[in-house]
Amino acid sequence: MGLGSALKQKANQALGIGVEDAKLTKSYLSVAFIALLLGGILGLIQGLNRAGLLELPSWFTYYQVLTAHGILLVVVLSAFFTIGYFYAGLSHTLGGILPKVRRMAWIGFWMKIVGIVIAVIPILLNQASVMFTFYPPMAASPYFYIGLVFIVLGIWMCAFGAFINVAHWRKNHKGEHLPILAFFATGVFVLLFFGSLPVTAEVLMIIPWAFGWVETINVMLSRTLFWAFGHTLVNIWYLTAVSAWYVVVPKIIGGRRFSDTLTRVVIIALVVMNITGGFHHQIIDPGISESVKFMHVFMSLAIGFPSLMTAYAMFRVFERTARATGGTGFLGWYKKLPWGDVRFLAPFIAMVAFIPGGIGGIVQSTNQLNQVVHNTMWVVGHFHLTVGVSVVLTFFGISYWLIPYVSKRVLTPAINKLGIVMTWIWTVGMIFMSGAMHYVGLLGSPRRTSYTTYGDHATALSWDPYLFFLAIGGTLLMIGVIIQVYAAFHLMFLAPIGETEFPIAKEEDDASKTPYWTERWGVWIVIMLVLVSMAYVLPIVDFIVNAPPGSPPIRSW
Repeated sequence: MGLGSALKQKANQALGIGVEDAKLTKSYLSVAFIALLLGGILGLIQGLNRAGLLELPSWFTYYQVLTAHGILLVVVLSAFFTIGYFYAGLSHTLGGILPKVRRMAWIGFWMKIVGIVIAVIPILLNQASVMFTFYPPMAASPYFYIGLVFIVLGIWMCAFGAFINVAHWRKNHKGEHLPILAFFATGVFVLLFFGSLPVTAEVLMIIPWAFGWVETINVMLSRTLFWAFGHTLVNIWYLTAVSAWYVVVPKIIGGRRFSDTLTRVVIIALVVMNITGGFHHQIIDPGISESVKFMHVFMSLAIGFPSLMTAYAMFRVFERTARATGGTGFLGWYKKLPWGDVRFLAPFIAMVAFIPGGIGGIVQSTNQLNQVVHNTMWVVGHFHLTVGVSVVLTFFGISYWLIPYVSKRVLTPAINKLGIVMTWIWTVGMIFMSGAMHYVGLLGSPRRTSYTTYGDHATALSWDPYLFFLAIGGTLLMIGVIIQVYAAFHLMFLAPIGETEFPIAKEEDDASKTPYWTERWGVWIVIMLVLVSMAYVLPIVDFIVNAPPGSPPIRSW
């Protein structure tokens, strides 16, 4: 490493993030929290309508709301927060973002903004009420799909920028291990690129069909390409949250990071096994052999192993740190954890929520159990538990140190206390909403539908009390959204000027040496692609060669 590069890295780590890198991250985070506010408002409207408490006008339908809510939160919030967070991490751990990489990230930023605008306009015009899944035979305006293309291209631009920055660091640090947060970022951007390839292929099939240039489309192939992406996307958010659990939370509680080797193995396992698993979303779909479905279910459940490794690692860190600060007893040590620090409390609740969330995932990956809950409100409840708590609360916890860090400000006791209040409001709200969704799903209430009593059928009427709890939960969550958005922009523009640490925990003193084979990203990507080929090549070829009759565009709204 040259003298200039070394001095730049030391200065960056001592003084915090550079002005240009900070501006980039703040821009990404600003869009993320604006999307949270808009998506939260739409979510409240959706929840009140689903509970039968709000009648929507003819010019703004439930399915418009549902589509916009999904795109804003599932695509915009998650992508912009993830990229902003990891680019700050790359800047901090690799000695700054390269100028050409920063330009790529800005190009990606504006491509995604343009894509969002192009996609949202048809939604507002009720020309794209196809929901987040957006697969045929329902057809939106072709401009909706063109907007999605711009969003994906923007994400690719950011992914390749990250790869260039990592490659530059490795070139100047031969034989060294990539800093752990940059290692996490590499895994996430690998998944973002390869996981979005199937949905890109799907959208490129849909656009000429939506324009009317081709009469029909292969519905089975389209669904499969979507879920190869959709399944991966969920675990991209999860891996982003896990990065904060392993790297940041131990530092915040005054502890050390558990086994660097285990951490890197968990990342590699989640990357290698992730894309293979999409068919567990299609368990009841015809045209897919049982053996292929079984392989996908096996790979989906296999992700549970790195999750269990994470659970062991984190709770070991909690106990060891608490006992080092005077904690005693079989369980009494937990009192020594910093429960009054939102940077710990929010991600801790997120971790705990992943326990029932993971159990729900096992239910949905099991053929017999899936028959009971498939396409019911149970699935929506599961999604809100895993993403709405495990991922989003972790993102919130990150924001209370990341935003002050990039803004050269400090977290005040008042905003920390407000964050604690927000965390508990969010937790209680999600217990009400997700719990009601799970239970009413077991009673047969379908997902993806607006409120109806089906002609005052007794079964449908029995859902109403639980849907009321759903509305209560949605209202509490909207209050949480308002508090969180206020806190985020307060920390960005109004909090006292000062220096905030980028919290990265060090390894334990007695940690074993990390083997260098963990750095062989080329090998892991090849193994991942081999598994993807085993899982998808034969069924996709079968869908094409033995294609059923195609479907014309259908508009059901």
